[in-house]
Amino acid sequence: MEKETDLIAANHNEEHLTPEQRKREKRKITKNVYIISLGFLFLFTAFQSLQNLQSSLNKVEGLGFWSLCVIYASLILSCILVPPFMIGRLGCKWTLVFSMTGYVLYTVANYYARWWTLIPASFIIGMCAAPLWSSKCAYLTTTGIRYAELNHETQDAVVTRYFGIFFLIFQSGQIIGNLISSLVLQQGMGDTFRENARDVCGVNFCKPLPATGNKTDEYDHKLVIRLLSIYVGTGVLAVVLVIVLLDRLTGSLDRRKKQESGLNLLVATVKHLKDWRMLLVLPLTMFSGLEQAFTFGDFTQAFVTCSLGIHRVGFVMICFGATDAFFSLTLGRLTKYTGRIPIFISGAVIHYATIIVMLIWKPDYHMVWVFYVIAALLGYCDAVWQTQINAMYGVFFHDNQEPAFSNYRLWESLGFVIAFAYANYLCIISKLIILLVVLTLSLVGYFLAEYVHKIQIDQEYSLADGMVLEEASQTRS
Repeated sequence: MEKETDLIAANHNEEHLTPEQRKREKRKITKNVYIISLGFLFLFTAFQSLQNLQSSLNKVEGLGFWSLCVIYASLILSCILVPPFMIGRLGCKWTLVFSMTGYVLYTVANYYARWWTLIPASFIIGMCAAPLWSSKCAYLTTTGIRYAELNHETQDAVVTRYFGIFFLIFQSGQIIGNLISSLVLQQGMGDTFRENARDVCGVNFCKPLPATGNKTDEYDHKLVIRLLSIYVGTGVLAVVLVIVLLDRLTGSLDRRKKQESGLNLLVATVKHLKDWRMLLVLPLTMFSGLEQAFTFGDFTQAFVTCSLGIHRVGFVMICFGATDAFFSLTLGRLTKYTGRIPIFISGAVIHYATIIVMLIWKPDYHMVWVFYVIAALLGYCDAVWQTQINAMYGVFFHDNQEPAFSNYRLWESLGFVIAFAYANYLCIISKLIILLVVLTLSLVGYFLAEYVHKIQIDQEYSLADGMVLEEASQTRS
């Protein structure tokens, strides 16, 4: 029975497939793309919303920020040690299942959020995050390349499209999870706005404000428990969905994984840093972590909770999630016609503009709509960075997927750690300036990486053409 559910069979040569077999395999690949995407949707419906709320729910002694910092610090350790070993032993499917369970445990720990409960749970989820994302990336890239072979498309186009589909569904979790959080937490709150928001919120925010009796500082703990119970349910649903419906990657692919030791793959992960393209995209990869950390931790606390109250975080972040989801799909398809570079440029221009707006705008009761516009613009930018960076890694390093994506999660996580570590010590204005500087460095590195990649591709084509001419000459002789 197991062989009947395997996605990639030992016979991997599409020339031996009948049209019906080819059609059946393409349907199975497409089904699995949607299953893995839905699994992440349900899982991150809980985690993303909790992440958005952490800095506001657990602001005493900065517990929320430190929880997020520990998550991404342990993720760095996990990136180095865990994914090659776990994926090599369990395969992509069961790595996903095991890792998802860690996310459910983190949600449970929030029922009684204390240093001794939340920090260990944060460490666990961090150790699970790297194998979760690495196995997802490897799964989508492998199936995308296979689909391209079956459908006679370019690998670049299919892999980018698959990541676009994934992030469309995945980012919908921002909409669902945030809608749930606001609907639950707003009960009995009504409309609120801090009277001195122009002076202490937004760009003028420097540290969590003490409770003042202002309604923006309030929330009902019983409502938080109700919210967490819903999130535990969505996490369990994600685990069950992947166990029951996701097919395994097997055949020649699994045999290759079993032959490689975890140590060899660990060494490969480190050696992968010798690739000039890898080094050049490190600033961009770290920026991806910095910008997400700012959105989930600083924007939600300094702009939304400070001005409007914690019960409005969900509604504002719905704009982020909806825009992110829509453009994740749209940009994934548009890349087929425009290539990556114009998409990257659009993301950079809009991100520059959004940061400048946050630097000069002060929260105002008569301009509440600006909160939603900023969130939407940040959503577009995140859609660009997530879909295009993931696809770029899949194309640049398609022959070295696991160490490449392990490095991706490692350096992106370092960006998260740095941002969450200085979150309790720097003012918002300093954080925005840091984003501007790192974004500029990231773009320089990215364009150089594209140039190096083009040179390598041209050299490969020249070498291939030379071999063809040599074979033709020998045949005539």
